[in-house]
Amino acid sequence: MEDKSKRPSNSNLKYESINQEDYIGSIHTLGEMPGVFHDWIDQYGFDFICVCDTRGNILYASSSAKRLLGYEPDDLTGERSIDFCSPQDREKLISTFMNQNNKATTFDLQIRQKSGKYIWVETIASHVEDPNTKNDVILAITRDISDKKEAEEMMIRSEKMSVAGQLAAGIAHEIRNPLTSLKGFLQLIQAGIDGKEEYYTIMNEEIEKIETITSELLFISKPMTNDRRKESIITMLQDVCTLLRSQAKLHNIDLVLNYEENEVIDCDRSQIKQVFINLIKNAVEVMEDGGRITVDVESDEDNVWVDVADEGPGIPKHLVDKIKEPFFTTKKNGTGLGLMITNQILEKHEGGLNVYDNEPTGSVFRVQLPREVSKAN
Repeated sequence: MEDKSKRPSNSNLKYESINQEDYIGSIHTLGEMPGVFHDWIDQYGFDFICVCDTRGNILYASSSAKRLLGYEPDDLTGERSIDFCSPQDREKLISTFMNQNNKATTFDLQIRQKSGKYIWVETIASHVEDPNTKNDVILAITRDISDKKEAEEMMIRSEKMSVAGQLAAGIAHEIRNPLTSLKGFLQLIQAGIDGKEEYYTIMNEEIEKIETITSELLFISKPMTNDRRKESIITMLQDVCTLLRSQAKLHNIDLVLNYEENEVIDCDRSQIKQVFINLIKNAVEVMEDGGRITVDVESDEDNVWVDVADEGPGIPKHLVDKIKEPFFTTKKNGTGLGLMITNQILEKHEGGLNVYDNEPTGSVFRVQLPREVSKAN
């Protein structure tokens, strides 16, 4: 066999073997990446690198600004970074500028391209000290996540429409009852019967009932917003229970809401209502023999907890950790997306979802939501 160590070298080879430890050591000695590597990353990298002062003025923008935003780097230098951010996301940037620690913060926001179009990006930013000027600056890396956001929105829309379809039978039944009453009262009024004022009052109540149910059904089909404000968690739960109570009745299930105070949390109304719709609908679907679903609300100074307790067969312990995974479901016609979406929404609100046994039978899905959510999320 040929001894490769004695093989003559090829004079045409342009590169020689380099000892890896010596090479890494040379970089550390220099204290920085070789300039040619930096230039290559700057020219071909997709992530947009930006340096701002503590007031948000852009000091440096990488060449990838052209690919991501359509601007030349020189066009951005000296501009206010907040001017390229969507109005609803500006508080996130302001909180980053005001944050004085060196901990990196990750958040999603929409920024404006040169064409005027807003795109979703993920930004990682932190305060660092400029080694040359010794000044505190903000270093940020931004990447385009528009495709990811579109995929999430399509998945959520699909799940929401699936929920609307599954509730259709119960909603139709719930609307038919007040419509029957309205028709009967109209016939009595046409016949000239006395006591019309009392009939008018009842008819108005029936119409309001229909309006409430249909408005909640339409709410499901709307795209999710990203607008956080102070909301009453009790009002949201009452709306969801109004929507799902008809579905519960079809399965001989009582839906009970228990609370002591009208708790207020910092949240996006559409997203948190989607969480409770998913949890209560799941509870209804697993209770094939009827029973009771109890929704209990508790709180302390920092958090609000909502327990959705059913009397179904329960969840085997070896499957508890899997129920939040995409496309995992224990139901025959389930999509496996409901709890995954629920968990994602709660994580964005700095909350959480835990599952416990409900004695003597069933499960308890416990939602934890903070009263205040940090602006960076």
